[in-house]
Amino acid sequence: MTCRTPVLVVIDDEAGILRLVARFARAQGFEVQTYSSAREALADLAHRPVDVAIVDLRMPEVGGLDVLRALRDAHPECQVILMTGHTSVETAIEAVKLGALDYVAKPLDFERLRQLLNTVRDDIARRVALFEAESDTARRLELCGMIGRSAVMQELFGLVRRIAPHARAALVTGETGTGKEGIARAIHDLGPRRTRKFVTVNCSAVVETLFESELFGHMRGAFTGADTNKPGLFEAADGGTLFLDEVGELPPTVQAKLLRALELGEVQRVGSLQGKRVDVRIVAATNRDLSKEAESGGFRADLYYRLNVVELKVPALRDRLDDLPYLTAAFIREFSARFRKSIEGITPAAERQLARRVWPGNVRELRNVLERACMLADGPVLSDRDLTSILPPETVRSTESALQPKTLSDDIERAERESIFRVLHQVRGNKRAAAERLGVSRRTLYRRLARLQS
Repeated sequence: MTCRTPVLVVIDDEAGILRLVARFARAQGFEVQTYSSAREALADLAHRPVDVAIVDLRMPEVGGLDVLRALRDAHPECQVILMTGHTSVETAIEAVKLGALDYVAKPLDFERLRQLLNTVRDDIARRVALFEAESDTARRLELCGMIGRSAVMQELFGLVRRIAPHARAALVTGETGTGKEGIARAIHDLGPRRTRKFVTVNCSAVVETLFESELFGHMRGAFTGADTNKPGLFEAADGGTLFLDEVGELPPTVQAKLLRALELGEVQRVGSLQGKRVDVRIVAATNRDLSKEAESGGFRADLYYRLNVVELKVPALRDRLDDLPYLTAAFIREFSARFRKSIEGITPAAERQLARRVWPGNVRELRNVLERACMLADGPVLSDRDLTSILPPETVRSTESALQPKTLSDDIERAERESIFRVLHQVRGNKRAAAERLGVSRRTLYRRLARLQS
């Protein structure tokens, strides 16, 4: 973004003015496109980026003020300079109210125009710096594609970053659908084994009699159907990471052999008398309370302690509702692109409907709901009707009182949050445009966002 040449367009029905202004603007370092027809310009610019426009106020087809309105709607960041040979204080005031940067008279004062273009260039530089700062913040607030701006997720992300270079075993716990595999992949991607394999085994999906063969491999003839030698998943993950999803489902006999493999760094194929050295990082995940099961004998205590070198608890979605607007926006962008629709956001009523849900399936359930809603949506914004057609009434919280504001200040804060996030959805996260629509300065918007997210 920092390398892009700023784009300037000139719209005027006089060919001489077009050539003169274009030559001057190119000398100032702008990429220039000229139009003698306002209708042609607006049709073309609806699909092209533009940073600044110099527009004649009086043209035969479409007037300069109408062009100004259209450009501000299509490109909120675009700066517009109006020019005319017929000066009018009233028109100048109206132009500035509509968002024009300034108003210059013909014949043009090129020194004044130079000052205005320098102002535009400085504004573009500030926007670029702000965009890069926001992008850097977003990168720090996200982790390997996972969104988590709430305090509890930021604490989890920080723990992942700290342990990823070192831990040889970790246990990821949390309810179904919270994103445990995403955390496991982040541990792998941020560690020294990132260039090696990440191998996943769903312990709840493997037939018990085949577990040992799947994990450790087998020799030809070891059992009926063993026609060839087969390496197990430990060998496949050698040098990398083995992710044991739903590790609490492991049969007791396999738990003992898994413990031995972890302690000795060695696996033995079924039917073989020799062991094979392997270097594997183990990340296990479960939605069960293994500490209680270890106490009751339902899970081997020694294996639990061996896996639980570091425990990473992934919170339920209901415990991180501050992330809901960001997750919703990200999923809508994803599915809007996939289904080739122009879905810009979600209505406040739909936001409230999402916030009232218990989300037993957590982030996975939210993603599935929004995928279906985007697939079926007809308009540019998802409404509560779009969600109601997908979600049965009984899936919504019946205990509204637990979520209602307890004080007037809580009520005001909730309304402010809904208003800000609704506008951010509409302008696709552009904070400058959001501030303009909300009628506040960018500094005020940042301050309010920081307070709402704290």
